[in-house]
Amino acid sequence: MAARLTKMVLPATLRSMVAMRDTAISQLRRGVLEFCVLALLRDTERYGFELVRALAAADGLVTSEGTLYPLLGRLRREGSVETTWRESPSGPPRRYYRLTPTGEAALDAFLTEWTRFRATVETLLETGAPT
Repeated sequence: MAARLTKMVLPATLRSMVAMRDTAISQLRRGVLEFCVLALLRDTERYGFELVRALAAADGLVTSEGTLYPLLGRLRREGSVETTWRESPSGPPRRYYRLTPTGEAALDAFLTEWTRFRATVETLLETGAPT
């Protein structure tokens, strides 16, 4: 009877574990996406769809226009990016985004914390002990 119960419970438990992992990965992506966008704007300005393509090409950073454009709007309202409209050689005008000093400071602060955080997580995952 116990073996039968285990077989019945285990698949549901595994499904739950996979769902929790997928949710955690999704939250991690959402948490870092803003800073990935700022990093893409560090050296050059880009238009929105160019950012979508760059993020989609990065392994593990699946994103869409529906996710990115609201984020860009928020970054603009917060003063982390500035925008300019330019004519496009192939279609309607494009809004280009560039990093502001505020955005650069936010990115630098994140990089400092991210480096420390990433090193701690990697150590725990590799050794099972804190640094």
